[in-house]
Amino acid sequence: MKIGFLDSGIGGLTVLKEALKILPNHEYIYYADTENVPYGIKPKNEVKNYIFNAVDFIIKQGVKAVLIACNTATSIAIKDLRQQYNIPIIGMEPAVKPAVENCDGKRVLVLATPLTLKEEKYQKLVSRLDSKDIVDSLPLPELVEFAENFVFDEEIITRYLKDKFAPYNLNAYGTIVLGCTHFPFYKSFFREILPAHIDIIDGNLATVKHLKRSIEERYSNISTDSQGKVNFYLSGNKVCEDVVLDKYMGILKS
Repeated sequence: MKIGFLDSGIGGLTVLKEALKILPNHEYIYYADTENVPYGIKPKNEVKNYIFNAVDFIIKQGVKAVLIACNTATSIAIKDLRQQYNIPIIGMEPAVKPAVENCDGKRVLVLATPLTLKEEKYQKLVSRLDSKDIVDSLPLPELVEFAENFVFDEEIITRYLKDKFAPYNLNAYGTIVLGCTHFPFYKSFFREILPAHIDIIDGNLATVKHLKRSIEERYSNISTDSQGKVNFYLSGNKVCEDVVLDKYMGILKS
C-alpha cells in the first residue's frame, strides 16, 4: 500500500521515521516542496496553493492515504483537503493537549512557525485547552531554514536558541512543545540549554498512530509487501541524485 507524506522540506522526515517503525511494510511517497520552502513565513493563500498542487501530485501516484507532515500546512489546508479528496488525510497538530494535561502547574511554551501560531486552527486549539491561561507561543522561523540548509553547528544553533529564549523565565515552564516537524532535529540542542525539569514533546508519534488507525479502519485488505520502500520527490521531481538520496536516507536511518 502506498502512503503519501508532504512537507515543505525535510521536516516531515522526522514523522516518516516514526511511520517506518510502526508501519514498516508499506511504500511511501515523500514530497518535499523545496522550491517553496519555508511555508511558515509566506502569505496563507500562496502556501495553500502550494499544498493543493503537492497533494494533487501525491494522490496521482496512487497513494491510499496522505499525511500532511507539516504543522503549517495542516493549520491552513487540512479541512479543505479532506473535503476535496476521498481518502484519509491526516494532519499534524502541536501537542498542546498532552502538554497542558501534564504541566504540573507550570507554564507551556509552544514553538512553531509564525503562520501556524497565527492561524485560527491553532488559536481555537489553545482556547479549548488552556483554561488556566498557561500557554505561551514563540515563533522560530529561522530554525526551519537552518534545517533546510543542514546547519547543525552547535555554536550557531545554541546561540540562536539562547537569544530567542532570553526574554523568558524558563524556570516557570514545565513543557516545551515542538510544533514544527523541523524542530525535532534540534532536540538535543534544546535539551542542552533548557532547565532539566522541562519536558520536550512533539506530536510525531501520536500522528503516526492516528495514521495507522485511519488506514486500518478504511481498508479491510491492506497490502503490506513493500518493506518500507521510500520514493522521494522534490516539488514534483523524482530524486535521482545520489547525494540527495544519501542525505534523506541518512536522516531516516539516524
